[in-house]
Amino acid sequence: MTSKMHKYIACLLLMLAMAGSSFGKAAPAPISGKDVMAKANEAYGKGKYQEASKAYEQVLALGYESAPIYYNLGNAYYKLDEIPEAILYYEKAYKLSPGDEDIQVNLQFANLKITDKIEAVPEFFVAKWWRGLVMGLSLETWSVWAVVLFLLGFSALIIYLFARLPVAKRTAFYLGIFLLVAGLSALVLASAQQSYIEDTRHAIVFSGTVNVQSAPGDKQKTLFVIHEGTKVQIGQREQDWIRIVLPNGNVGWIEAAAVREI
Repeated sequence: MTSKMHKYIACLLLMLAMAGSSFGKAAPAPISGKDVMAKANEAYGKGKYQEASKAYEQVLALGYESAPIYYNLGNAYYKLDEIPEAILYYEKAYKLSPGDEDIQVNLQFANLKITDKIEAVPEFFVAKWWRGLVMGLSLETWSVWAVVLFLLGFSALIIYLFARLPVAKRTAFYLGIFLLVAGLSALVLASAQQSYIEDTRHAIVFSGTVNVQSAPGDKQKTLFVIHEGTKVQIGQREQDWIRIVLPNGNVGWIEAAAVREI
């Protein structure tokens, strides 16, 4: 057997040995979002807000998303006095759970610390009432209520079909119709909230001072100035510029890089 053949056999045996040792080793355990969340909560409880914020960000990077995660992350950034980040994550939490009073209160506190105090245009009371109703519960809650009410309504109608007493039949019938109408209403409210969220896009300003131009481009006329932490509604986009609308109705164009979308 030639020396060259010996080398080939030696290499083959080495590769098989390495493969066997690798096969015998257990694969590293995947990172658990629950464990990282516990680590983040522990760091927050100990006042290690920088460490907590990084851990919450890691939870989001793992694909987990919920109002409590965004809310906790907003709290961590608020403690670090990083107000634009705090407002961004409070807004994300509010988007998922609009009826949560804690989120609303903390968001109000954070907005008190930004430069721009913009008064919103007064809203027609019917539109304001409707938006308050639609956003009164989360999309998930409205959907759950719709399913529960439909099930109860159909159950009542089944009782109506098999009941013998006239009073029981009449009560089951009207109760079933009422529950089905209530379920349909919950479904309409869930659909309206989803449409509102999808059709209305907002962002938070992250640049210290932003000049709002009359049209896309640096050389356009500056209409007014906004500062970091301000919430804007975003509309059409042209290259690196976006059209924004402020709560008071003012409109203009800013660079897209100056904001982060909620």
